[in-house]
Amino acid sequence: MSNFSKERKVEGLKRLGDFLLKPDDNFKSLIPLAKNKNSWFTQQEIEKAIEANGQMLNPPNLKAWTATAPETPKSQKKIGLILAGNLPLVGFHDILAVLMSGHIALIKLSSQDDVLIPAILKKLIEIEPEFESQIQFVNRLTDFDAVIATGSNNSSRYFDYYFAKVPHIIRKNRNSIAVLSGEESSEELKNLGKDIFDYYGLGCRNVSKLMVPKGYIFNHFFESIEEFSPILNHHKYQNNYDYNKSIYLVNRLNHLDNGFLLLTQNTQLASPLSVVFYEEYEHLDDLTSSINNHEAEIQVVVAQIDLDIKSPRVNFGESQHPKLWDYADGVNTLEFLAQLS
Repeated sequence: MSNFSKERKVEGLKRLGDFLLKPDDNFKSLIPLAKNKNSWFTQQEIEKAIEANGQMLNPPNLKAWTATAPETPKSQKKIGLILAGNLPLVGFHDILAVLMSGHIALIKLSSQDDVLIPAILKKLIEIEPEFESQIQFVNRLTDFDAVIATGSNNSSRYFDYYFAKVPHIIRKNRNSIAVLSGEESSEELKNLGKDIFDYYGLGCRNVSKLMVPKGYIFNHFFESIEEFSPILNHHKYQNNYDYNKSIYLVNRLNHLDNGFLLLTQNTQLASPLSVVFYEEYEHLDDLTSSINNHEAEIQVVVAQIDLDIKSPRVNFGESQHPKLWDYADGVNTLEFLAQLS
Protein backbone atom coordinates (compact mmCIF):
# COMPACT_ATOMS: atom_id res chain seq x y z
CA MET A 1 0.00 0.00 0.00
CA SER A 2 1.54 3.32 -1.07
CA ASN A 3 2.06 6.28 1.23
CA PHE A 4 -0.99 8.19 0.02
CA SER A 5 -1.43 10.99 2.55
CA LYS A 6 -4.72 12.35 3.83
CA GLU A 7 -3.71 15.83 2.62
CA ARG A 8 -3.27 14.62 -0.96
CA LYS A 9 -6.61 12.83 -0.86
CA VAL A 10 -8.38 15.95 0.41
CA GLU A 11 -6.68 18.09 -2.22
CA GLY A 12 -7.73 15.64 -4.94
CA LEU A 13 -11.35 15.64 -3.77
CA LYS A 14 -11.34 19.45 -3.52
CA ARG A 15 -10.18 19.73 -7.13
CA LEU A 16 -12.83 17.20 -8.15
CA GLY A 17 -15.45 19.38 -6.42
CA ASP A 18 -14.20 22.40 -8.37
CA PHE A 19 -14.55 20.40 -11.58
CA LEU A 20 -18.10 19.29 -10.80
CA LEU A 21 -19.13 22.91 -10.22
CA LYS A 22 -17.73 23.81 -13.67
CA PRO A 23 -17.64 20.62 -15.75
CA ASP A 24 -16.11 20.72 -19.22
CA ASP A 25 -17.96 20.04 -22.46
CA ASN A 26 -16.63 16.50 -22.65
CA PHE A 27 -18.21 15.64 -19.31
CA LYS A 28 -21.45 17.45 -20.17
CA SER A 29 -21.70 15.34 -23.33
CA LEU A 30 -22.28 12.29 -21.11
CA ILE A 31 -25.51 13.67 -19.66
CA PRO A 32 -27.67 12.47 -22.59
CA LEU A 33 -26.22 8.96 -22.12
CA ALA A 34 -27.10 9.07 -18.43
CA LYS A 35 -30.63 10.24 -19.31
CA ASN A 36 -31.11 7.19 -21.53
CA LYS A 37 -30.42 4.83 -18.62
CA ASN A 38 -33.20 6.16 -16.40
CA SER A 39 -36.27 8.05 -17.59
CA TRP A 40 -36.36 9.96 -14.28
CA PHE A 41 -32.90 11.38 -14.99
CA THR A 42 -33.75 14.59 -16.81
CA GLN A 43 -31.09 17.11 -17.78
CA GLN A 44 -32.14 19.40 -14.95
CA GLU A 45 -32.06 16.70 -12.26
CA ILE A 46 -28.69 15.37 -13.40
CA GLU A 47 -27.17 18.86 -13.39
CA LYS A 48 -28.69 19.43 -9.95
CA ALA A 49 -27.03 16.28 -8.60
CA ILE A 50 -23.65 17.12 -10.13
CA GLU A 51 -23.73 20.61 -8.64
CA ALA A 52 -24.82 19.33 -5.21
CA ASN A 53 -21.89 16.92 -5.11
CA GLY A 54 -19.54 19.66 -6.21
CA GLN A 55 -20.77 21.90 -3.40
CA MET A 56 -20.35 19.03 -0.95
CA LEU A 57 -16.63 18.77 -1.71
CA ASN A 58 -15.65 22.21 -0.43
CA PRO A 59 -12.36 22.65 1.52
CA PRO A 60 -13.79 23.50 4.99
CA ASN A 61 -16.21 20.57 4.93
CA LEU A 62 -13.61 18.16 3.57
CA LYS A 63 -11.22 19.17 6.35
CA ALA A 64 -13.88 18.76 9.04
CA TRP A 65 -15.12 15.44 7.64
CA THR A 66 -11.68 13.86 7.34
CA ALA A 67 -10.35 15.11 10.70
CA THR A 68 -11.02 11.77 12.38
CA ALA A 69 -10.11 9.59 9.40
CA PRO A 70 -6.91 7.54 9.88
CA GLU A 71 -3.92 8.48 7.75
CA THR A 72 -3.81 4.94 6.35
CA PRO A 73 -5.60 1.77 7.47
CA LYS A 74 -3.62 -0.82 9.40
CA SER A 75 -4.87 -3.40 6.93
CA GLN A 76 -6.36 -2.50 3.57
CA LYS A 77 -9.72 -4.20 2.99
CA LYS A 78 -11.91 -4.75 -0.05
CA ILE A 79 -15.27 -3.06 0.45
CA GLY A 80 -18.15 -4.20 -1.74
CA LEU A 81 -20.46 -1.35 -2.64
CA ILE A 82 -23.92 -2.09 -4.05
CA LEU A 83 -25.21 1.23 -5.32
CA ALA A 84 -28.82 2.29 -5.80
CA GLY A 85 -30.01 4.00 -8.98
CA ASN A 86 -33.08 5.97 -7.92
CA LEU A 87 -31.27 9.34 -8.02
CA PRO A 88 -28.26 10.49 -10.04
CA LEU A 89 -24.99 9.80 -8.17
CA VAL A 90 -26.86 8.49 -5.13
CA GLY A 91 -24.05 6.11 -4.15
CA PHE A 92 -21.18 8.54 -4.63
CA HIS A 93 -20.78 9.34 -0.93
CA ASP A 94 -20.11 5.68 -0.05
CA ILE A 95 -17.33 5.61 -2.65
CA LEU A 96 -15.81 8.78 -1.19
CA ALA A 97 -15.84 7.25 2.29
CA VAL A 98 -14.03 4.11 1.12
CA LEU A 99 -11.43 6.13 -0.79
CA MET A 100 -10.84 8.43 2.17
CA SER A 101 -10.50 5.46 4.52
CA GLY A 102 -7.72 3.97 2.39
CA HIS A 103 -9.60 0.78 1.52
CA ILE A 104 -10.43 -0.60 -1.94
CA ALA A 105 -13.87 0.09 -3.39
CA LEU A 106 -15.43 -2.82 -5.30
CA ILE A 107 -18.20 -0.89 -7.02
CA LYS A 108 -21.30 -2.64 -8.34
CA LEU A 109 -23.14 0.08 -10.21
CA SER A 110 -26.86 0.21 -10.72
CA SER A 111 -27.76 -0.34 -14.37
CA GLN A 112 -29.87 2.82 -14.06
CA ASP A 113 -26.90 4.99 -13.09
CA ASP A 114 -23.74 3.57 -14.65
CA VAL A 115 -22.53 6.52 -16.73
CA LEU A 116 -21.82 9.47 -14.44
CA ILE A 117 -20.00 7.75 -11.56
CA PRO A 118 -17.34 6.06 -13.76
CA ALA A 119 -16.81 9.39 -15.56
CA ILE A 120 -16.38 11.27 -12.28
CA LEU A 121 -13.98 8.69 -10.89
CA LYS A 122 -12.00 8.75 -14.14
CA LYS A 123 -11.65 12.51 -13.65
CA LEU A 124 -10.59 11.98 -10.03
CA ILE A 125 -7.84 9.59 -11.18
CA GLU A 126 -6.67 12.20 -13.70
CA ILE A 127 -6.44 14.71 -10.86
CA GLU A 128 -4.79 12.30 -8.40
CA PRO A 129 -3.56 9.03 -9.98
CA GLU A 130 -2.99 7.36 -6.57
CA PHE A 131 -6.75 6.83 -6.30
CA GLU A 132 -6.70 4.35 -9.19
CA SER A 133 -5.44 1.47 -7.03
CA GLN A 134 -8.49 1.90 -4.73
CA ILE A 135 -11.17 1.70 -7.43
CA GLN A 136 -12.53 -1.43 -9.09
CA PHE A 137 -15.81 -1.81 -10.98
CA VAL A 138 -17.38 -5.26 -10.73
CA ASN A 139 -20.42 -7.00 -12.18
CA ARG A 140 -20.63 -9.41 -9.26
CA LEU A 141 -19.26 -9.09 -5.76
CA THR A 142 -16.64 -11.69 -4.83
CA ASP A 143 -13.61 -11.71 -2.55
CA PHE A 144 -14.79 -8.86 -0.32
CA ASP A 145 -14.10 -8.12 3.35
CA ALA A 146 -17.11 -5.92 4.07
CA VAL A 147 -20.19 -4.63 2.27
CA ILE A 148 -22.23 -1.44 2.08
CA ALA A 149 -25.48 -2.10 0.23
CA THR A 150 -28.39 0.20 -0.50
CA GLY A 151 -31.76 -1.05 -1.68
CA SER A 152 -35.41 -1.49 -0.90
CA ASN A 153 -36.90 -3.14 2.17
CA ASN A 154 -37.30 -6.29 0.07
CA SER A 155 -33.73 -6.37 -1.22
CA SER A 156 -32.38 -5.58 2.26
CA ARG A 157 -33.67 -8.94 3.51
CA TYR A 158 -31.66 -10.66 0.80
CA PHE A 159 -28.61 -8.53 1.61
CA ASP A 160 -28.92 -9.29 5.34
CA TYR A 161 -28.89 -13.02 4.59
CA TYR A 162 -26.23 -13.03 1.89
CA PHE A 163 -23.75 -10.76 3.70
CA ALA A 164 -24.45 -11.93 7.26
CA LYS A 165 -20.94 -13.33 7.76
CA VAL A 166 -19.03 -10.13 6.92
CA PRO A 167 -19.17 -6.63 8.46
CA HIS A 168 -21.87 -4.73 6.64
CA ILE A 169 -24.11 -1.69 6.39
CA ILE A 170 -27.48 -2.54 4.86
CA ARG A 171 -29.69 0.43 4.06
CA LYS A 172 -33.47 0.14 3.73
CA ASN A 173 -36.27 2.47 2.69
CA ARG A 174 -36.59 5.63 4.75
CA ASN A 175 -38.66 8.77 4.38
CA SER A 176 -38.32 12.39 5.39
CA ILE A 177 -40.90 14.63 7.00
CA ALA A 178 -41.43 18.36 7.39
CA VAL A 179 -42.79 20.12 10.46
CA LEU A 180 -44.77 23.33 9.92
CA SER A 181 -45.54 25.81 12.67
CA GLY A 182 -48.04 27.84 10.63
CA GLU A 183 -45.77 30.90 10.75
CA GLU A 184 -43.69 30.12 7.67
CA SER A 185 -43.05 32.79 5.05
CA SER A 186 -43.76 32.31 1.36
CA GLU A 187 -40.03 31.97 0.72
CA GLU A 188 -39.66 29.26 3.35
CA LEU A 189 -42.56 27.30 1.92
CA LYS A 190 -41.15 27.69 -1.58
CA ASN A 191 -37.90 26.19 -0.30
CA LEU A 192 -39.91 23.36 1.21
CA GLY A 193 -41.11 22.71 -2.34
CA LYS A 194 -37.52 21.76 -3.24
CA ASP A 195 -37.50 19.20 -0.45
CA ILE A 196 -40.68 17.69 -1.88
CA PHE A 197 -40.10 17.91 -5.63
CA ASP A 198 -36.33 17.67 -6.22
CA TYR A 199 -35.60 14.44 -8.12
CA TYR A 200 -39.40 14.03 -8.42
CA GLY A 201 -39.66 12.94 -4.80
CA LEU A 202 -37.87 9.65 -5.40
CA GLY A 203 -35.22 9.96 -2.69
CA CYS A 204 -35.22 9.04 0.99
CA ARG A 205 -34.37 12.67 1.78
CA ASN A 206 -37.48 13.90 -0.05
CA VAL A 207 -40.34 15.03 2.16
CA SER A 208 -43.22 12.57 1.94
CA LYS A 209 -45.18 13.81 4.94
CA LEU A 210 -46.10 17.13 6.57
CA MET A 211 -46.77 17.58 10.27
CA VAL A 212 -49.04 20.63 10.62
CA PRO A 213 -50.78 22.44 13.50
CA LYS A 214 -54.38 21.40 14.13
CA GLY A 215 -56.70 23.28 11.76
CA TYR A 216 -53.88 24.28 9.39
CA ILE A 217 -55.10 25.86 6.15
CA PHE A 218 -53.03 24.85 3.12
CA ASN A 219 -53.80 27.85 0.88
CA HIS A 220 -50.53 29.65 1.68
CA PHE A 221 -48.56 26.43 1.16
CA PHE A 222 -50.14 25.79 -2.25
CA GLU A 223 -49.59 29.39 -3.37
CA SER A 224 -45.93 29.25 -2.33
CA ILE A 225 -45.11 26.06 -4.29
CA GLU A 226 -46.93 27.05 -7.48
CA GLU A 227 -43.66 27.48 -9.38
CA PHE A 228 -43.11 23.71 -9.20
CA SER A 229 -46.16 23.03 -11.40
CA PRO A 230 -43.99 22.17 -14.47
CA ILE A 231 -43.18 18.88 -12.72
CA LEU A 232 -46.40 17.62 -14.30
CA ASN A 233 -44.67 17.85 -17.71
CA HIS A 234 -42.78 14.66 -16.89
CA HIS A 235 -44.95 11.86 -18.22
CA LYS A 236 -44.12 9.35 -15.48
CA TYR A 237 -44.85 11.87 -12.73
CA GLN A 238 -48.11 12.81 -14.46
CA ASN A 239 -49.08 9.14 -14.73
CA ASN A 240 -48.61 8.76 -10.98
CA TYR A 241 -50.56 11.94 -10.28
CA ASP A 242 -53.47 10.92 -12.54
CA TYR A 243 -53.57 7.41 -11.09
CA ASN A 244 -53.55 8.51 -7.44
CA LYS A 245 -56.10 11.24 -8.12
CA SER A 246 -58.46 8.76 -9.75
CA ILE A 247 -58.09 6.39 -6.78
CA TYR A 248 -59.00 9.15 -4.33
CA LEU A 249 -61.94 10.28 -6.45
CA VAL A 250 -63.36 6.82 -7.08
CA ASN A 251 -63.04 5.85 -3.42
CA ARG A 252 -64.28 9.26 -2.28
CA LEU A 253 -61.28 9.79 -0.04
CA ASN A 254 -60.80 13.29 1.34
CA HIS A 255 -57.85 14.99 -0.29
CA LEU A 256 -56.53 18.35 -1.44
CA ASP A 257 -55.38 18.90 -5.02
CA ASN A 258 -53.54 21.87 -6.52
CA GLY A 259 -53.24 20.39 -10.00
CA PHE A 260 -49.85 18.72 -9.59
CA LEU A 261 -49.69 17.54 -5.95
CA LEU A 262 -52.18 15.64 -3.83
CA LEU A 263 -52.42 15.99 -0.05
CA THR A 264 -54.33 13.58 2.15
CA GLN A 265 -54.45 12.94 5.87
CA ASN A 266 -52.65 9.71 6.78
CA THR A 267 -50.64 8.44 9.74
CA GLN A 268 -48.13 6.60 7.54
CA LEU A 269 -44.76 8.10 6.58
CA ALA A 270 -44.29 6.75 3.06
CA SER A 271 -46.62 8.34 0.54
CA PRO A 272 -47.11 7.39 -3.12
CA LEU A 273 -45.31 9.46 -5.75
CA SER A 274 -47.16 12.76 -6.43
CA VAL A 275 -48.82 12.49 -2.97
CA VAL A 276 -47.75 14.00 0.34
CA PHE A 277 -49.42 12.77 3.50
CA TYR A 278 -50.14 15.13 6.36
CA GLU A 279 -50.97 14.74 10.02
CA GLU A 280 -52.11 17.36 12.53
CA TYR A 281 -50.57 17.96 15.95
CA GLU A 282 -51.76 19.98 18.95
CA HIS A 283 -48.62 20.22 21.10
CA LEU A 284 -44.95 20.18 20.08
CA ASP A 285 -44.10 17.86 22.96
CA ASP A 286 -46.47 15.23 21.60
CA LEU A 287 -45.09 15.78 18.10
CA THR A 288 -41.45 15.33 19.10
CA SER A 289 -42.37 12.17 20.97
CA SER A 290 -44.10 10.80 17.88
CA ILE A 291 -41.12 11.67 15.65
CA ASN A 292 -38.67 9.99 18.04
CA ASN A 293 -40.82 6.87 18.09
CA HIS A 294 -40.33 6.61 14.30
CA GLU A 295 -36.62 7.45 14.32
CA ALA A 296 -35.67 4.21 12.53
CA GLU A 297 -37.95 5.11 9.59
CA ILE A 298 -37.00 8.78 9.20
CA GLN A 299 -34.01 10.00 7.21
CA VAL A 300 -34.29 13.70 7.98
CA VAL A 301 -36.73 16.19 9.51
CA VAL A 302 -37.18 19.49 7.68
CA ALA A 303 -38.20 22.35 9.96
CA GLN A 304 -37.41 25.97 10.73
CA ILE A 305 -38.12 25.52 14.43
CA ASP A 306 -35.86 23.76 16.92
CA LEU A 307 -37.14 20.35 17.93
CA ASP A 308 -35.97 17.98 20.63
CA ILE A 309 -35.62 15.04 18.26
CA LYS A 310 -33.11 12.26 17.60
CA SER A 311 -33.37 12.44 13.80
CA PRO A 312 -31.23 15.02 11.97
CA ARG A 313 -32.99 18.35 11.33
CA VAL A 314 -32.35 20.68 8.38
CA ASN A 315 -33.89 23.95 7.28
CA PHE A 316 -36.36 24.19 4.41
CA GLY A 317 -34.71 23.65 1.04
CA GLU A 318 -31.70 21.78 2.45
CA SER A 319 -32.82 18.15 2.51
CA GLN A 320 -31.16 17.33 -0.81
CA HIS A 321 -27.93 19.12 0.06
CA PRO A 322 -26.39 16.89 2.72
CA LYS A 323 -22.99 17.65 4.18
CA LEU A 324 -20.26 15.04 4.06
CA TRP A 325 -21.03 14.05 7.65
CA ASP A 326 -24.77 13.65 7.02
CA TYR A 327 -24.66 9.85 6.83
CA ALA A 328 -27.56 7.88 5.41
CA ASP A 329 -29.59 6.16 8.14
CA GLY A 330 -27.38 7.86 10.74
CA VAL A 331 -24.61 5.26 10.35
CA ASN A 332 -21.14 6.84 10.34
CA THR A 333 -19.53 5.20 7.32
CA LEU A 334 -16.03 6.45 8.10
CA GLU A 335 -16.19 4.99 11.62
CA PHE A 336 -17.45 1.68 10.24
CA LEU A 337 -14.56 1.55 7.76
CA ALA A 338 -11.96 2.57 10.35
CA GLN A 339 -13.01 -0.29 12.62
CA LEU A 340 -12.19 -2.80 9.86
CA SER A 341 -8.48 -2.08 9.99
